[in-house]
This record gives sequence, C-alpha cells and structure tokens, in this order.
Amino acid sequence: MDAALLINQTFSGLSTAMLSFIAAAGLSLVFGVMRLLNFAHGSMFMAGAYLAWQYSTWLGGGEGAFWLAVLLSALTVGVIAAVIEVLFFKRLYGQPELIQLLFTYALVLITGDVVKFIWGSQQLSLARPPSLADSLSIGSVTLPHYNLFLLLAGLLVAGGLWWLMQRTRVGMVVRASSQDREMMSLLGSRVQLVFLSVFSGSAVLAGLAGALIAPTTAIVPGMDTEIIIPLFIIVVIGGLGSIWGAFLGSVIYGVTLSFGILLAPRFSLFAVASLMVVILIIRPQGLAGEAATR
Repeated sequence: MDAALLINQTFSGLSTAMLSFIAAAGLSLVFGVMRLLNFAHGSMFMAGAYLAWQYSTWLGGGEGAFWLAVLLSALTVGVIAAVIEVLFFKRLYGQPELIQLLFTYALVLITGDVVKFIWGSQQLSLARPPSLADSLSIGSVTLPHYNLFLLLAGLLVAGGLWWLMQRTRVGMVVRASSQDREMMSLLGSRVQLVFLSVFSGSAVLAGLAGALIAPTTAIVPGMDTEIIIPLFIIVVIGGLGSIWGAFLGSVIYGVTLSFGILLAPRFSLFAVASLMVVILIIRPQGLAGEAATR
C-alpha cells in the first residue's frame, strides 16, 4: 500500500465520516435529550435526498438551484418532523423502548411506501454543483472538491452544535431539560416546546445529510434502512446522547469502512461491527458515554 493510496483511502473515510456525523448527531441528540430511540431517523435522511432531487428539478438545476434545494429539503424535513412530533411522538416520551422502536419502525414502512408512490422505485440522481465538480490533484493523490466540501461541512456542523449546546442559553435549557424535565417544568420552562425543537432540529440534520449525499450515490427506496444501522453503530460506539461521541464514532466508522472496502470488501461492515463489539466490551457506555451521562 503506497502513500497515495493510503491518503486517498483516509480522505475517503473522513469525508464519509463527516457526512455520517451530520445524520448521527441528530439521532444522538434526540436520544440524549428525549430518551427516544428513533428508528425512523433514516427515513428523514431518505426524504432529504428525494426532496433535494425534487427541488433541484423544479428549480431547473445548476449551481444556485443545488444549494437552494439542499436548504429547502432540510427545512422541509424539519417541518414534516415537527408535525409528526406534535401528532404522534409526544405520546411516546417515557414509554418503553420496545414501544418506541415498534412505532418508529412502522413509520419507516409508511415512509417507504409514500416515497415509492410519489417518486416510483427507479433510481434517481442529482448532479454535483459545477463549482465542486472537479478534483484537486497533488501528485498521485486525487481529492474531489465535493468530498473536501463534505469534510468542511461536517466540521462546521460539529463546531456549530458545540457552540449551540455549550455557549448559548438555548443549549443550557436543552441540557437541563434532558436531565430533569419535571424540575424544568416547575421552573416555568416549556419542556414540550424544547422537545419539539430538538426533534425538528434532528430531522433538519438528517435531511441535510440526505441532501448532501444525493450527488454521491443513487437515490433509491430503501436507502433509509441502509443508513440507519451504520448510524446506530456510530452512536453506540461514541455513547448514546453524546454529540462528540457521535463525531468520534463517525470518524472510526468512516475510516474503518474505507480501509475495510479496500482490504476485504465482503467483510467491510463486519469489521465495523466487530470493532463496535470490542469497544462495548471495554466500555459498555461507549467512548464518550460517561461524560454524556454525568
């Protein structure tokens, strides 16, 4: 394995990690604040990809259409999630995990049928914006501009979430509500509104990740179930409810998967799952789980 191949695979793994983190952060945030196991998070991811294609088609394609489509798709998924939370999810808070999983899995099945009804079962594709269609070549190392953008986007989302949760009053209220919702209610905080905002915000992150991944893969029904298992692996490795744990888990997942595909393609996902098992044996709470539960 020469240096160029090593750099290319590492870069590919990190770009995958940053895109996975954007989606996994929302899943981890929902569990950390609301104690909700949202198996339908992958459906929001898939909706973001389909809506990005739809908005871009309506807007005529091109540079501006792509970025506007990404923004609109993420916001649309957030609005849809807010409606679902008000109508259904608020009844699940405090319910056993099995009830949450069964209900959210039912949403996965419903969303899959809705997607097939609207867009059909054929593959769709979304072109990369012209400004990011080329690659940066340094010797024998080739770094696609779009993957560089994904790497930067993941870092910006991580920094933005840290600032929001640690340096703002909103983050303070969210963290306090996750620790003692009854006390926050007695103090006059509208905990239900906090939960609605967190759930909608997590859906925006999932929709954003789905929209950003659309130019790199085929948009097909079933991409929700393909992404949800890796997302759960990431948040379990990092520690349920920990944003930085999700970031660390995403890096481990992305790099391990990238080199697994290179060295043993048939066992790439097995390698990631095996690593998760080892980590959980050593630290059952995940790499950052202890800090998240204090």
